[in-house]
Amino acid sequence: MDSAHSSTHSTKNFLTDYIDIILGLIFTAIAIFFHLQHQMLLSVLAAAIAIGAFSMTVAEIAEILADRLEEPYASFVLTFSAVVVEIVLLYMIIANSHDSVQGLETVKGGIISAVIVDMNVLLGLAVFIGGISNLGKHKLEQKHNEESSSTYTTILLVATSALLVPSVLNYTDSADKLFQTSVVIAILLMIFYIAIFIFQTKTHNEFFKYKNRFARMNKIEKAIKENGNADEVEEHDENYLFERLPNIANFIAIFIFIFIIGILAEIFASDGMVLAKEYGISTGLAGLIIAIIAVSPEVVTAIKAAKDDEIQRVINIAMGASTVSIMLTVPILMFLAYINGIKLTLDFNAFQVGALLLTVILAWKTTDNGETNYFEGVSHLMFFAAYATIATMYH
Repeated sequence: MDSAHSSTHSTKNFLTDYIDIILGLIFTAIAIFFHLQHQMLLSVLAAAIAIGAFSMTVAEIAEILADRLEEPYASFVLTFSAVVVEIVLLYMIIANSHDSVQGLETVKGGIISAVIVDMNVLLGLAVFIGGISNLGKHKLEQKHNEESSSTYTTILLVATSALLVPSVLNYTDSADKLFQTSVVIAILLMIFYIAIFIFQTKTHNEFFKYKNRFARMNKIEKAIKENGNADEVEEHDENYLFERLPNIANFIAIFIFIFIIGILAEIFASDGMVLAKEYGISTGLAGLIIAIIAVSPEVVTAIKAAKDDEIQRVINIAMGASTVSIMLTVPILMFLAYINGIKLTLDFNAFQVGALLLTVILAWKTTDNGETNYFEGVSHLMFFAAYATIATMYH
């Protein structure tokens, strides 16, 4: 009887630990099959699910590495994992667009939408679910370090304002001057990010911390309540493959998963561009879909953190990923496009820049006092619903 229970428990733990990889492999096979059969809608859907699953694995391995490494390397690993899927997906759109207006507008929509999704869906859902969960514990608010949210919103306001420059020039100057200005802005964003990275990891890292319960402590407390001891949690963590692997092996594993994601992104982009033309999908909606796929692993991580009363981690994920999405994704994509003979400019439309500015202002208002509640989460979700509605119809 004990043997049967132990076997069932081991199987359950195995599925819990590796469900993302299992789903990723299954849907990768499905995506490739339908791609070869020219069933584009099914191949795109399967590829999107597989990309989301493998992105979760990349995020989990990155967290393990970050726990082992000292700053600034820990933050670099988390930053890299946060943007790599977004960059791969958007680059494949560029590569398959053949310099078409629709393809480049989709990429621009994807860049903006990544920030919108991070700051409204990720932050909104996490704050809402975390707030509801804590009502049962008789806590009306979840607390975080207001210095971090204040710093992040300042950074995002400056970065968003910088994107206004080429957008304005689009109406007044030549295409060459627009591209030159876009390059200058991209370089400035990269320099700004380096300054932010030093500020966050070296000189003012206390701004991004909050002495709260950690996820691991919550797991142990839960295990003690349910089982009477925490040994099961210890054993479960140690049995996870990537916890046992050395750092170099985990880095190799990340690159392997990214390579697979790249293959899936090629299928997603090539078949997706055809579908977008066939069904008349707006570039705004296409960019939004790409952003949701890229951000989905972070959303899951943030919701778990919020339920464990780690709202500081949610703030760092949402605002940190948004910062990286502008300051690293933009320069890297412009460089990758240029070496492929494509001039990607930063002339975002008025709707995109306006939505970005309003998102930063909303995030500033909902986090500036160091406390969040479920209603503030609802506010972000309502804003996103309005944005998604307009993006669907905006051409």
